[in-house]
Amino acid sequence: MAGMLEGKTALISGGARGIGRATAVLFAKEGARVAVADLNEGGAKETVELINKAGGQAIAIGVDTGKADQVNAMVSRTVDAFGRLDCAFNNAGISGYNVNAGGKRTADWPEDGFDRMIEVNLKGVWLAMRAEIQVMLKHGGGAIVNTASIAGLVGLPTSSGYVAAKHGVIGLTKTAAIEYATDKIRVNSVCPGYIETDMTKDVMQRRGEDIMRMTAQRRMGTAQEIAEMVCWLCSDRASFVTGANYNVDGGYVAA
Repeated sequence: MAGMLEGKTALISGGARGIGRATAVLFAKEGARVAVADLNEGGAKETVELINKAGGQAIAIGVDTGKADQVNAMVSRTVDAFGRLDCAFNNAGISGYNVNAGGKRTADWPEDGFDRMIEVNLKGVWLAMRAEIQVMLKHGGGAIVNTASIAGLVGLPTSSGYVAAKHGVIGLTKTAAIEYATDKIRVNSVCPGYIETDMTKDVMQRRGEDIMRMTAQRRMGTAQEIAEMVCWLCSDRASFVTGANYNVDGGYVAA
């Protein structure tokens, strides 16, 4: 039986670890050729090695997704390697602790930290979509999934810059979905809750018990559970789905 993404080419940013790595591996298993991009190019190469050893086809790309020239080069290199771009998962992102804002309330965030958060987590998604859409328009369509978050749906304490960026991602997703629907380009977002990755270690150490009380399933999610949703959204099985924002959060927002 053919995989859900058989014959497709996919680009995944933030693919060096966590959700991005799990998604890249799953995409390859489902038949896609995968470009794995990350600021941590060494980690991206490790993901590619996992894919290639399992019989898949992948390349690694180093990129700072907050920089337009590097994002454009990322998309161009993907097309150069594989001839087209069918699916994109704009997943690269940073957390408050990456910008010296971990555990800090709104008025205590450093300005440079807030700026970097917006540059990577919001502007970076727009830069990627801009480049990806231009390619997809030439090739008859495609599917884009952006990593938003439950932080794009509700407020979270000590996360003001992150929350602002993720709310913006959901707005970008909805707008692009409307604009390009008749061009056969679908744009959706996935909204993870608290997932077992390196990015959540800091907040779980500080607020883990409170977070679990607010999560209906009383557990953290796994990167694989997010990857499964992204894979479906990029597949033809989701052909009538665009402009949607899917919670994969164990019931956090519902509770």
